[in-house]
Amino acid sequence: MSTSSLRLGVNIDHVATIRNARGGQHPDPVRAAEMAAKAGADGITAHLREDRRHISDGDIDRLMGAITLPLNLEMAATDEMLAIALRHRPHACCLVPERREELTTEGGLDAAAQHNHLAPYVGQLVDAGIRVSLFVNPDRIQLAVAKAMGAQVVELHTGAFCDAVNEGRAEDAASELERLRIAAREGREMGLEMHAGHGITFESVGPVASIPEFVELNIGHFLIGEAIFGGLDSTIRRMRALMDQARSSSTQIA
Repeated sequence: MSTSSLRLGVNIDHVATIRNARGGQHPDPVRAAEMAAKAGADGITAHLREDRRHISDGDIDRLMGAITLPLNLEMAATDEMLAIALRHRPHACCLVPERREELTTEGGLDAAAQHNHLAPYVGQLVDAGIRVSLFVNPDRIQLAVAKAMGAQVVELHTGAFCDAVNEGRAEDAASELERLRIAAREGREMGLEMHAGHGITFESVGPVASIPEFVELNIGHFLIGEAIFGGLDSTIRRMRALMDQARSSSTQIA
């Protein structure tokens, strides 16, 4: 697999979080999306939450009209979000769990337990020509259910691995990385396109990027936070370079 096969999706949610802290129009998430494209992003991700705590409906309207990169709309499986997705028809929709009281997405969807609820949403999005992803934990059962529902893509939750790296828990990090490796391989064997995301930093991106079955990493909060210190352009370029370096090294070893 070539280095170009690993895409970077930049999540711009927290540009909107900063804007909403004070109100007004600045900083503008659409401008951030345009800058991300110039810095080497392959796609833009935005999560329209039920409570609109960061990205707004107006942001989605403007993103659809302003950017040329594929838009990945993260959303809960609700009738309101389905109607918005069908109206805009973004390149992709990633169904994620959502609870009002959470600060960030705390884990993957339990697709197995929620099959009867999720399946109709997956079907309607697929019928509309939208690529559908389910955000799940690295677990074979979740992958199999996602495939059975008709999802074309699965994004594996990398939070447990990244937390272990950040906290210096080497044994846990190794264990969680192996879970990701196994799930990525199993998902690909099922015919799913494999993505990964959540909590990825400069320190944790290399091992994730080196897993050959992954074709896209979605990274947001860390990039926006680092941009405060180093600028968005240079931060994205550094992440892109680390991803490419890890993928190139893993290809040479293989």
